[in-house]
Amino acid sequence: MNLSFAIYKKIFRIISFSSQKIKQDSYVIGGYVRDFLLGKMESEDLDILTIGEGIKLAKEVSKYIKPYPKIKIFKRFGTAMLIYEKQKIEFVGSRKESYHFSSRKPLIKLGSLQDDQNRRDFTINALAISLNRYNYGELIDPFGGIYDLKKKILKTPLDSNITYSDDPLRMMRAIRFATQLQFTIEEYSFKSIQKNKYRINIVSIERIIEEFNKILLSNKPSIGLLLLYKSGLLSIILPELTLLKGIEEKNGYKHKDNFYHTLQVVDNISKRKKNSLWLRWAALLHDIGKVYTKKFLPKIGWSFHSHEFVGSKMVSNIFQRLRLPKGFPMKYVKKIIQYSYKPIALIENNISDSAIRRLLFDLGEDLEDLIKLCIADITTNNIEKKSKYKKNIYLLMERIKKLEKKDRIKNWKSPISGNDIMKVFHIDPCKKIGIIKNFIKNSILEGKISNEFHSAYILMLQKGEELGLKKK
Repeated sequence: MNLSFAIYKKIFRIISFSSQKIKQDSYVIGGYVRDFLLGKMESEDLDILTIGEGIKLAKEVSKYIKPYPKIKIFKRFGTAMLIYEKQKIEFVGSRKESYHFSSRKPLIKLGSLQDDQNRRDFTINALAISLNRYNYGELIDPFGGIYDLKKKILKTPLDSNITYSDDPLRMMRAIRFATQLQFTIEEYSFKSIQKNKYRINIVSIERIIEEFNKILLSNKPSIGLLLLYKSGLLSIILPELTLLKGIEEKNGYKHKDNFYHTLQVVDNISKRKKNSLWLRWAALLHDIGKVYTKKFLPKIGWSFHSHEFVGSKMVSNIFQRLRLPKGFPMKYVKKIIQYSYKPIALIENNISDSAIRRLLFDLGEDLEDLIKLCIADITTNNIEKKSKYKKNIYLLMERIKKLEKKDRIKNWKSPISGNDIMKVFHIDPCKKIGIIKNFIKNSILEGKISNEFHSAYILMLQKGEELGLKKK
């Protein structure tokens, strides 16, 4: 097959000309070819394989690009990267790899085009298009990658057991590609993942989580999460999630399978592409506390009381183990999980305005994301129940909007500062300042006074007098 019509970009002509000048054959390989054949006209990946030195070719190519691009050289790997029209182009020399059992870092030797295609992870990523004058645009497909693309199949070019054992990260990549492309992993290849699952332990957790996050950021993460579960990898990476699997029945009462429920919640939250990675993590972990709070109550059924509090306490250890960022992401996920049941509880208990003000105060700008999770958490198949739950949440949202417009509690800042209190009473920093500030805050949240300076000032004087302070 000849795809010369596909090689329309000026950069390919420049690479072809440069390759001829330094007498090194060159090819577009991997992601760009795969994406083009899938009908994606733009691809993030543009990898150029040359039979020789990648750095040498990059330097030659840069001579014919104006303005002269800066080249990043990675001597250790023998690769180079430059940016052309906002697209990153990586140049790599063809190579042959061999692995030691205890490491996924290969021993590298110079190789042929065939050697390089042999080392690729999947047949659909081993596709190459020639940039050479004698066969410009020819598709080189030694492993039937075109057929696999048409059939939406993921399989390895060589023996899957060797491929996954040599570099176990490829198991995560297989599941990630299956999720993103909605392809099926070929049966023998998937069995090899199950067989080699414990080899994942030689891969750094950072690289594993990089792939895991890409699965979470896909349009339908449940595809990958279910494959991770069936392969056995999920029990190694995130056992807290697999422990949710199963249904228990007692005296005619049974609870839902919280594992499959979680997958559905993550899918629901992912329907909006703009929903952040960390909201998806919150959806993924929102029920992990149920394993440790499950109780059977006669005549009532199964209870998971305070599971959201227990789950939020588990987040720190999970983030630390998986080397996820602490700071804002961890605090955000903890907060969303901790309050994940709060809106439902407020709806069920005929809430007061002060309870809504508390929620606004505690969540601030994150309240919108909490509501998104609450809506995503409605997974019942009962249409009447689903409609009722959603209607109640929307009614709550309306009340929240009205109260926020009236009281301005979101991102609340006290109308009276600590400095104001010290100036009025001529005192130095002490516990009484905190007592007065908390009293004012609680009075505003309970609706006893309005959220403005004059009302707060009068209350400050009254509370100060109770504490033995006098205005100077």
